[in-house]
Amino acid sequence: MSATTRMRAGAVVALAALGLAGCAATGDSSPGEGTGTVTIWMDDNTENPCFVETLTDTYDNPDVDVEVELKTDWDSLTKTAVAGGGGPDIIMTPGITYTVEYAKAGALAPLDDYAEEYGWADTISPWALEAGVNDESLYSLQSELETIILWYNKTVFEELGLEAPTTTAELVEVADALDAAGVIPFASGNAEWKGVNEWSVSGLFNGLAGADEVHAALSGDASFTDDGFVESIELIDTWQKNGYFAGGLDRYYTNTFDQYLAGFGAGEAGMNIEGSWRFSNIDSFFEPAGNEWDWVPFPTEDGSELYSIGTGSSWAINNASKNKDAAADVLNHIFDPETQAQLAVDCGFAPGPVSLDESMLEGLDPRQARLYASVAEAAANGDYGYLTWAFFGPKTDKFLYEEIEKVWSGSMSVEDYLAGVQALNEEERDSGDLPPLPPREQS
Repeated sequence: MSATTRMRAGAVVALAALGLAGCAATGDSSPGEGTGTVTIWMDDNTENPCFVETLTDTYDNPDVDVEVELKTDWDSLTKTAVAGGGGPDIIMTPGITYTVEYAKAGALAPLDDYAEEYGWADTISPWALEAGVNDESLYSLQSELETIILWYNKTVFEELGLEAPTTTAELVEVADALDAAGVIPFASGNAEWKGVNEWSVSGLFNGLAGADEVHAALSGDASFTDDGFVESIELIDTWQKNGYFAGGLDRYYTNTFDQYLAGFGAGEAGMNIEGSWRFSNIDSFFEPAGNEWDWVPFPTEDGSELYSIGTGSSWAINNASKNKDAAADVLNHIFDPETQAQLAVDCGFAPGPVSLDESMLEGLDPRQARLYASVAEAAANGDYGYLTWAFFGPKTDKFLYEEIEKVWSGSMSVEDYLAGVQALNEEERDSGDLPPLPPREQS
């Protein structure tokens, strides 16, 4: 995932509150000969200009012009514009959870006919297509396959004689050892986006409580108040109160991305719980300090290798668009395996869940290629965990990353926090607001 997703600003705004609840799916969205201009809005960050350049250089339909606007607070601006009956032809959101809101409000054009015309079932992973289905119709395509991993400063680890942890117990031991050596255990900070709070939650829910338990709780066969989830939040709370994240809550709440990543690269912090999107610029923070980085799968209770998956962005067609056919042709190009491979190699974007030959990724850092291969294998085998922002409902996800700060301040107990998560999960499951959850064979 690019920084687009993780830096989305503001709270989740329900589309119903923006006046979209009564919208109906109107207009012809069947395949045809599209012509004219297709507009896309994206976040104005450091990575997306490369996306724009790549799209401009590779899309060669002479009948269609593509205009990409980079906007600060693009997500909020898109919601407001769509609520007023406008907005870009192609709607990009921070992920599946957010696109579900648009689909339920009738703001998206169905893509089923386009999927058949372009043969998306042959190039896009079945679970990813399923994730874009709402009320039995396909409404979105998922991009930027991502996972939470444990990044570590390899130079610092070698100097201190530490091994990268594979189990939860080893992770605790390494964090304690770094702290004892005067090194901040985890580089972090949420000054630019409060959602940073849930990165460690996603990691520990799947690694400590277990992916089977996360799936069961989302399905209603278990509860987020069960012991494994309690242990996960208690551990995060302990780390926060002991200053293991950023060196203390005061710095955690004021650190920008650049600040904590610079400290990580310089060796002020030993580890970073963050997603695979960080490949896009990790070198720029390590090379100036002459240090080396590496990563391992997020540690699990038994040490087994697990990748919790999700997608960093979700793409759909605005139901108000007057140019749906052309928009579908642009979407098809964006999700073409060749385009996805070029975005990975040239821009550092995680490829979407599409069929890629390993030779198409030649030129990537071997550490990055190793990650993409591992995540793709896990996704194909159905043996993966569930990132909170990809598989939790929007209300539950917002509660997850906002209310945990009350736990850290001592104004809410761990038990009450998880009871709130459970109550909202039940509410959103009953109302049909959970993103589609792929079936899982219990391990």
